[in-house]
Amino acid sequence: MPKRVDHRERRALIADALMRVAAEQGLEAVSLRHVAAAAEVSTGMVQHYFRTRDEMMVFALAVVRERNEARVRKAVEPLGATPAPRALLRAMLAELLPLDEDRRADGRVALAFLAYTAVRPAVAAALHDETAALLAFVAGQIAAGSPLVADGRVDPERAAVGLLAVMEGLGIYVLGGHYPPETALAALDAQLDLIFGPEPPPGAVSRDGSGRRRPARR
Repeated sequence: MPKRVDHRERRALIADALMRVAAEQGLEAVSLRHVAAAAEVSTGMVQHYFRTRDEMMVFALAVVRERNEARVRKAVEPLGATPAPRALLRAMLAELLPLDEDRRADGRVALAFLAYTAVRPAVAAALHDETAALLAFVAGQIAAGSPLVADGRVDPERAAVGLLAVMEGLGIYVLGGHYPPETALAALDAQLDLIFGPEPPPGAVSRDGSGRRRPARR
């Protein structure tokens, strides 16, 4: 009786090899041959799952995204079923920063992939919907949780663009060794202060129950 092939297991094996090659040698080293060698399988087997290099690149980013989503779910779980918007965004964005070795490895792959897509519009198009969805989510949290929105001092969509840009920029500088983790987190908190207002002293509770004290109206 022929041996049954576990396609999920093989795909996971190849995915792990792909991520190792990308993280250790850069995306320029990612090829069917190099990935096959790292996975200790034949080039033909890799071609069975990925017909082109672009398909491999898109899959690599999908793996990073899945890992990030799992990390974010774990990070926000202690906040409960209905976390305050600021606390939710802080936990989510802090978890996406490359502050430990696992996140740095995935961050290097994601950064290299974005550079790869800069000259390949067709590949980059696969990211547009994901980016739009993330932006809408962050803007929605800002609209729901910032007391500065009501009087027009903060525009949720523009603030969301800026917040995500700060997070991405901090990630690049942390990966390059320019900033230590504590500096990146302090900068993230400062950006959140601009959007939500300064955090209150410990134990203070705002009217919305979020743990923030609303700034006095001028």
